[in-house]
Amino acid sequence: PQHLRSTKTTLFQSPEEGWQLYTSAQAPDGKCICTAVIPAQSTCARDGRSRELRQLMEKVQNVSQSMEVLELRTYRDLQYVRSMETLMRSLDARLRVADGSVSTKSFQELKDRMTELLPLSSVLEQYKADTRTIMRLREEVRNLSGSLATIQEEMGAYGYEDLQQRVMALEARLHACAQKLGCGKLTGVSNPITIRAMGSRFGSWMTDTMAPSTDSRVWYMDGYYKGRRVLEFRTLGDFIKGQNFIQHLLPQPWAGTGHVVYNGSLFYNKYQSNVVVKYHFRSRSVMVQRSLPGAGYNNTFPYSWGGFSDMDFMVDESGLWAVYTTNQNAGNIVVSRLDPHTLEVVRSWDTGYPKRSAGEAFMICGVLYVTNSHLAGAKVYFAYFTNTSSYEYTDVPFHNQYSHISMLDYNPRERALYTWNNGHQVLYNVTLFHVISTAGDP
Repeated sequence: PQHLRSTKTTLFQSPEEGWQLYTSAQAPDGKCICTAVIPAQSTCARDGRSRELRQLMEKVQNVSQSMEVLELRTYRDLQYVRSMETLMRSLDARLRVADGSVSTKSFQELKDRMTELLPLSSVLEQYKADTRTIMRLREEVRNLSGSLATIQEEMGAYGYEDLQQRVMALEARLHACAQKLGCGKLTGVSNPITIRAMGSRFGSWMTDTMAPSTDSRVWYMDGYYKGRRVLEFRTLGDFIKGQNFIQHLLPQPWAGTGHVVYNGSLFYNKYQSNVVVKYHFRSRSVMVQRSLPGAGYNNTFPYSWGGFSDMDFMVDESGLWAVYTTNQNAGNIVVSRLDPHTLEVVRSWDTGYPKRSAGEAFMICGVLYVTNSHLAGAKVYFAYFTNTSSYEYTDVPFHNQYSHISMLDYNPRERALYTWNNGHQVLYNVTLFHVISTAGDP
């Protein structure tokens, strides 16, 4: 928009966990435009002047602590000097009344008393050193005060605590804005995060896209055809260590690597057929199975890497999808919305993109994203928008670290891409561009 007011703020900067919201803007009509890396972080990176102010405050604190140490030491030495003062007066009085003939016993007593005064010289030397330190600290405090005054003048009439409260309020508001972000357009893919190297060159791994946050189970399916063994790990940590897992033996073998776990069930393509199977993990039984009308199978219309990848199932924020091709569509990708209970096709779209030219595909917020290759140099090259039945060519590169991707799926719960790359299980974070309404916000 022409009258868009924009501010840029770096928030939640760490890449390890949570939302990463790093820009925001607000237009007069109340719309909030945010760019977010999913997931949000909890730390706030202030601007340069704020960081300098915080560093100066830390220096002031360190100086204050040094002053306290000096005060304690000075108090201790003062007590010693006071005790010596009484002894010195006593010696002075005795010397004044002496008539010049001091007995050997008295002389020895005076000598012993003088010995007790010897440490006083080191105390006095410490006093001199402490005096120099205090002068240096006084000069440093003077310089810090000048710097603080300059920064405060530049930043306005607010004190550091006021500024900190304002920044925290801004963090809270932007985080609330991020929580409202339901969907967005893919604008970037992070560097790969290798979780484990396990299994053959082809396979799939996933978490439940609809499970609560307390459910962190991981499912692992090695191979791309005639497989029946599914390993279920209790947590991602257990998957990394290869421990605490159970085995499910599917009653019917799978084809390809386009499986997905959704709400406690596995959806997969039955080997040598265009049948979709819904297998429920808890009951260890097939809940429903149904043919996809006209869908190619058995390497008729696979992705560019082959592997019986004719049918690919995926889940995004809006539900369950199937990506495949039919003869009627001349080999172009068809994306269909499926009813997860009956597996019936709710609606289909012909994207016009040839499936054999696609490396892999995934859904985010009703948009099908297609990569141009499964090999090194791959990028997200094509996007089809089901809400408008339109498409565009994109240029979103990502690092294909192990040079052969045979599975690429988006998990809306974790806002991440799951990948099987040449025997490596890999994750990518995504950058989404959001436009949301904040009408009614203060």
